Amino acid sequence: MNAGLIFAEVGNGLRRNASMVVSVILVTFVSLTFVGTAALLQLQIAQMKNYWYDRAQVAVYLCADLSGGACTGGAATEEQRDTIEAVLNSDTLAKFVDEYYFEDREQAFENFQEQFAGTPAADYATPEMLNETFWVNLVDPSQSDVIAEALAGTAGVESVVDQRRYLDQIFDVLNAASFTSIAIAVVMLVAAVLLIATTIRLSAFSRRRELGIMRLVGASNRFIQTPFVLEGVFAGLIGSLLAGGAVVAIVRLFVQGYLAERLAFTSFVDLGDALLVVPLLVLVGVVLAAISAAIAISRYLKT
Repeated sequence: MNAGLIFAEVGNGLRRNASMVVSVILVTFVSLTFVGTAALLQLQIAQMKNYWYDRAQVAVYLCADLSGGACTGGAATEEQRDTIEAVLNSDTLAKFVDEYYFEDREQAFENFQEQFAGTPAADYATPEMLNETFWVNLVDPSQSDVIAEALAGTAGVESVVDQRRYLDQIFDVLNAASFTSIAIAVVMLVAAVLLIATTIRLSAFSRRRELGIMRLVGASNRFIQTPFVLEGVFAGLIGSLLAGGAVVAIVRLFVQGYLAERLAFTSFVDLGDALLVVPLLVLVGVVLAAISAAIAISRYLKT
């Protein structure tokens, strides 16, 4: 098989259908950018889970003056606080509790003011409205139910809350965004495959006389098909490389250059994660282009 002749045919095909090739590159670029974004989002979710789940605490909220429900006797007394602390220090919970600390009303009010500074809530809140709290770090954060069961019905306890519940809600939103990106990417990839197939068929139609002559002189189907497959692979490769560059730029400029600087309390994906995604995008782009081009030219030659 003459490689020079094949690449000459590839160049002729790309020149004759330049506008369609550009369209294929752009559609591939957009679709694979969504694929890369979805992959990065999944990596980010996994990283945040590892980071935050190990730091998630169990909050034992004590009864406050305005508490209702089980807090029929008003705010928790000092004796009730000592009882709760004794439970946390008991041999039963020793193997589950890593450490804990107590937050009184003044500390809770100070933290509340910092968290909600500049909002109406900060202006109207008073220390008496806030709960005193035992913040508990567990050896295994997934065993928060043990704390809830141990303190169930204890006088002075308003509620026991596992902070992982709030994290689960955030991760559910992030997962929904990731699945949305995947759905859009799938639609765009289908469009790219169809566009590649159409481009190859148009390229073959524009060279139908040359193809007829090649058949007459005994050229094999493989020899005829190879230039068209390479045209599709070229377009898919360029589109996937552009998508890889876009993914790296998103991580470098937006995630690390913007989010990481303003949200320093958590961890984010970095360039290393982005560079793991790029080969995947190139592989998907090239394989899809090669398969769709091969099927398109094969069907055309059979007609």
